[in-house]
Amino acid sequence: MSTILIVEDEKGIREGLQAAVETLGHRALLSPGISVARELLSRSEIDCVLLDIRLRDGDGLELLRELRQGARRDVPVVMVTAYGDSERTIRAMRDGAFDYLTKPFDVPVLLSTVERAIKQRTLTQTLHSEQPKVPSPLQAGSLVGTSTAMLAIWKLIGRAAATQVPVLITGETGTGKELVARAIHDYSTSAQQPFVAVNLAAVPSSLLESELFGHEKGAFTGATVRRAGRLELAAQGTLFLDEIGDLEGALQTKLLRVLADGCFERIGGSETLQNRARVITATHKPVHPAEPGCVLREDLYYRLAVIEISVPPLRARRSDIPLLVAHALEGTPARAVSEEAMGCLMNYRWPGNVRELMHVIKRSAVLCGGEVIDVPALPIGLCTTSSTVTAKDVGRTESWQIPEDGTLKEAVQQLEKYMLLRALQRAGGNRSEAARQLGIGRPNLYAKLEEHGLTIRSDAEESEKA
Repeated sequence: MSTILIVEDEKGIREGLQAAVETLGHRALLSPGISVARELLSRSEIDCVLLDIRLRDGDGLELLRELRQGARRDVPVVMVTAYGDSERTIRAMRDGAFDYLTKPFDVPVLLSTVERAIKQRTLTQTLHSEQPKVPSPLQAGSLVGTSTAMLAIWKLIGRAAATQVPVLITGETGTGKELVARAIHDYSTSAQQPFVAVNLAAVPSSLLESELFGHEKGAFTGATVRRAGRLELAAQGTLFLDEIGDLEGALQTKLLRVLADGCFERIGGSETLQNRARVITATHKPVHPAEPGCVLREDLYYRLAVIEISVPPLRARRSDIPLLVAHALEGTPARAVSEEAMGCLMNYRWPGNVRELMHVIKRSAVLCGGEVIDVPALPIGLCTTSSTVTAKDVGRTESWQIPEDGTLKEAVQQLEKYMLLRALQRAGGNRSEAARQLGIGRPNLYAKLEEHGLTIRSDAEESEKA
């Protein structure tokens, strides 16, 4: 049973709110104004405050600010008022209100809000008491991960950083290709030199040649001064060309010459300049000559891809999600994510990859109304699973026997898969419970499921679908 402090100067509304919260089994403390509310807060353990704004003895927003700045700042405050104007709403939410409800109340919405507020305080208290530890991520700048897939990327970054050869980075949009490029630069011997990035898709084609190679005064209408291009500005550092697949044919030819002999001229100039920068490129489009719809000249591809790094999509390295979440929470009002919310994050397919995850966490941290992001703060639809196997399906393997043929590695893999399926069957498809039974962390469970090609839908999820 939780204790709800109701601060409302109209007796009828105060008693109505009391009756509503008591239907949930909670205890209600009543206050007609701010002075009594302060006294009750000083001597009682309060789990949630329902606070009117206009009170006879003061402004409810003042009490809200006192709570947010004092020792009781973990107590969620739901503002309840007949005045739903924009200024009060904005001020209340800015000053830390959990939610803002207007009279007359929609009772189910009111009760749902109270329950969410109490849960938020419980999660916050758990966070403060347990201080759960997140494994330290392998990290280069904002590039985070400890999965097998990311370990392979770290190795390639290290090898690329030890040379000055061109690097081509491929992968879906939002996977962090520019972060890989920056990591290569930061760990190279040219780390103190410029890192110059150009998004080729964002520059109008009519200006792109000048952007890359520069121009002389009078080279074309509007060229009133000499301008150095990005190749020249990169000096002995790194020139990063993002979306290389959008580079038109004529400029592909000019870039090929730069890579072949290191020479280029500004537009309208006769002076031959030497390129001393390492060129790193990235694209989400097909660029290998054998791929259908290849957008690069074959000879340019082989010049660019002396080292090629393919960045995996987030769905292929789900075990990195808790680390990425912890990284995204830095600098936000929230400090953690609830177990249920993390389950949603782990199950989602992330078509926008790491960029989408970062956006979701930053957004949810602002909207959660506390220090812990819970399911209601996540975007609608994010918790819809795309799993295709039910918990009943996972139990079809009744027993495991030592295979008569095959290697030791194959036998161990078969046993591991059987143990995963059995734990999931016993847990009804609940991944957190299955991980507990197996004695492993949930990120490790997800990594194992990916490794064995298993995608599971729980009994509850199956019932919802039906």
